[in-house]
Amino acid sequence: MTGVPASASGGSSGAPSAPEQPADGAPEVSGPAAALEARHPRGGKLAAAAVNQASVWNVANLLTMLRLVLVPGFVALLLADGGYDPAWRSFAWAAFAVAMITDLFDGHLARTYNLVTDFGKIADPIADKAIMGAALICLSYLGDLPWWVTAVILGRELGITLLRFVVIRYGVIPASRGGKLKTLTQGIAVGMYVLALTGWLATLRFWVMAAAVVLTVVTGLDYVRQAMVLRRRGIAERAAALEEREA
Repeated sequence: MTGVPASASGGSSGAPSAPEQPADGAPEVSGPAAALEARHPRGGKLAAAAVNQASVWNVANLLTMLRLVLVPGFVALLLADGGYDPAWRSFAWAAFAVAMITDLFDGHLARTYNLVTDFGKIADPIADKAIMGAALICLSYLGDLPWWVTAVILGRELGITLLRFVVIRYGVIPASRGGKLKTLTQGIAVGMYVLALTGWLATLRFWVMAAAVVLTVVTGLDYVRQAMVLRRRGIAERAAALEEREA
């Protein structure tokens, strides 16, 4: 199927024709790819693939890639000179802050300007968990943060990610306000631990991390509840559809 109208290929020009659908079940191509396909029928699919592939290199995905690149640099800065030099830790905090800021912008840009790609859907959560996981593990390795805190936060994140995949056949669990608040609180708390703080600021970061842990657990339990409701609803809808077909 090359997108040529029926009137141009020998069909009747007097009767209106229904919109053509691709014969092989592939999605209909529009925009620049459609123009290339119409001009070069034999190479139409290759041209369409080239246009769609180029969309991967958009600003949202580039920000996600930046976060992935920052992870090893952040670890190197945080652990430099034994991990206790205030100057190196300030540089590490700057890298962590850039990663957190780009996390706020890339998803918003992708949704606002229709830049959502399969690469972004996979890479964005990986980048988020990579920078946060690296920070927590390094802080626990240095003795600044108890290992149980790292285990609770990372266990929750990995568990909820697996849970989303398990119930995706029934629907998508949307991000809640509590989840967004949890992410923000975690970022602030970890950032404060990365810095070499003393005095009342060191006490403050303890309470911020405590709030982050509480939000982590509470929102995690809420996601489990949502997943159970979504699964029950999906099973009921499938059973009703099956009964309707058999009737």
